[in-house]
Amino acid sequence: MRYFSEKHIGLFLLCITILTSTFGQEKTSALNQDEELGKVSWYRDYDEALKLAKEQDKSVLILFQEVPGCATCRNYGHNVLSHPLMTQVIENLFIPLVIYNNKGKKDKLILQKFKEPSWNNPVVRIINTQEKDIVKRLASDYSAIGLYKAMENALKAEKKSIPDFMKLLGEELTSYKTGNIKETYFKMYCFWTGEKHLGSADGVLSTEAGFIGHNEVVKVRYDSKTLDKKYLLKYAAEADFFPIANNDSYKVSDKDKSYYLQHTDYRYIPMTELQRTKINSALGKRQSPRKYLSPQQIAWLNDLKKSSAKREILYNKNVTEAWAMMK
Repeated sequence: MRYFSEKHIGLFLLCITILTSTFGQEKTSALNQDEELGKVSWYRDYDEALKLAKEQDKSVLILFQEVPGCATCRNYGHNVLSHPLMTQVIENLFIPLVIYNNKGKKDKLILQKFKEPSWNNPVVRIINTQEKDIVKRLASDYSAIGLYKAMENALKAEKKSIPDFMKLLGEELTSYKTGNIKETYFKMYCFWTGEKHLGSADGVLSTEAGFIGHNEVVKVRYDSKTLDKKYLLKYAAEADFFPIANNDSYKVSDKDKSYYLQHTDYRYIPMTELQRTKINSALGKRQSPRKYLSPQQIAWLNDLKKSSAKREILYNKNVTEAWAMMK
């Protein structure tokens, strides 16, 4: 048997790298890239991105970005392109392509093709396989909800369905943008049942089991624009839950919050508060909650069932922190 030296192996790997960069599709690494790109893994070649879009029946989401860039460019990377579910929407429902607007060569040619200015703040365009804009060019709007709406409208224009995990992202972004979040408390005979019932209502953003005095209660945070307070009171009363004032004695019951979720492998998955609320409610009603998870979260769920070590590391971690650990 013939053995290869480290030198031979090194040359072989170098050749593979050259061939991949020459003939394959170059893609950025979400774990090691400029902050202006956020946590999305972007394609870098326009022609290849267009080819993939045709093969996968997707639209191309083009980010025209200055890298390295000004404060606006950096903030866009941090505040818009780094939200875990935002990255999942971009990477799974579109072909993400970044074009640097302050570089030359192939980037400059694409800039000229779309008549985009160089050295500019972030611009997003979503195009079809005929290279036409599906929705209005997104410029001068550097908000997460602005990008979300553009993607939602693009999917609708292409008659594509909006996945439930994406809808949850939209609910969260809209609620925090408008500032219509309200908080109220309900007393009941069992806060496990309370979280299950109240968490399923449209407009409820989070539920939490706790105590006020000797009463079992659920604290509810909701979007008052989506969910009218009168309807919420009626919905609660149907299950014999009644409002109670917080007299500053409220105490959360950590061992009881998200009770149904806590007793499954779902508790280890990095997820947003709204995802946690809807999944806990679905589990309590013996419904499948997988529709509320992104493809990456579902993959992690399947993987975590095989690794107890990973499960313990991730348990109760902040969603952003846990997501980074999983990556």
